[in-house]
Amino acid sequence: MNPACNDSMLCALEEVENIEPKITSMLTVTNNRFMTVHSVISARSPSKCSFPIQVRIEPLCHNVIITLRKLADKEMKSIDVGNFSIGGEPGTLTLIAGPCIIESLDLCREIAGTVKEITSELGINYVFKASFDKANRTSGSGYRGHGIDEGLEVLSIIKSEFGLPVTTDIHEPWHAAPVADVADILQIPAFLCRQTDLLIAAAQTNRVVNVKKGQFLAPWDMKNVVAKLEEGGTEKIMLTERGVSFGYNTLIVDITSLPQMRSLGYPVCMDATHSVQQPGGAGTATSGRREMIPYLAKAAAAVGIDALFMEVHPEPEKGLSDSATMFRLSELRGLLQKVVAIQKVVE
Repeated sequence: MNPACNDSMLCALEEVENIEPKITSMLTVTNNRFMTVHSVISARSPSKCSFPIQVRIEPLCHNVIITLRKLADKEMKSIDVGNFSIGGEPGTLTLIAGPCIIESLDLCREIAGTVKEITSELGINYVFKASFDKANRTSGSGYRGHGIDEGLEVLSIIKSEFGLPVTTDIHEPWHAAPVADVADILQIPAFLCRQTDLLIAAAQTNRVVNVKKGQFLAPWDMKNVVAKLEEGGTEKIMLTERGVSFGYNTLIVDITSLPQMRSLGYPVCMDATHSVQQPGGAGTATSGRREMIPYLAKAAAAVGIDALFMEVHPEPEKGLSDSATMFRLSELRGLLQKVVAIQKVVE
């Protein structure tokens, strides 16, 4: 709490805690008469409100309590993917996982089969992910993939053989329609998260749109991304945290971004693998700290997430893209067991 809190502020916080214990608020004092509400989390449902907002502090604090109740009671939407929902049932986790890029059909089959077995045992919903083209390579010589036609064919086979929903990223507006014929979720890359034409094209497919928060954006700025998608005609929206730039070649994760984005009224996802990247850190390629992935995944589970995104590979070092930050497939079960255990504790 801000040390500048006066007696009225302390009274407000105490009454909120005592009268409405299901609500937790992130508050700071701007002066003696107002406080700023940065986000509100409720056991019932996250708030759909544009933060930060100012609340007037009254001597008896009733304004504060009523306002927080109204914010926390805003309904959060759940989204249907395949035969399950994301963001609907508290404590239910969805894993979005696969190789960074479609290297081969055989590799995709190996990963999809292994991850499906693990998630089925642990009661986790599963969406297979792989990219058909990596347009944002550090170097022009970096491997980009097989392209849209062959990539969608592979995704279609995985979807059919394993009975899994699939997702992939799109980079241009014309990608949206053909990709939506196969993919259940269209992923918008972080660097493209403000591209209006791309967002509108994705929104008009009637597929779920998962937008990765740009490394240059504050979590509350994602309200503008959400507004564009809603104006494009969809409420099938997910928002993903994947780190924020902190100096050169470095990303950090502000874990409070998850509840702040969730307060916009849509499910949130933690990308535990891209968040440990060191962009351009290897000169002509991105490096990263793979050993930090478990810490971010567990921290996100403790804070509260609807989905976890991880790029996985049986031999990450041999991966053709993002080899420094894909998680080893053989270690996935152990990590997910811990994530599920943490999530049960904080329910």
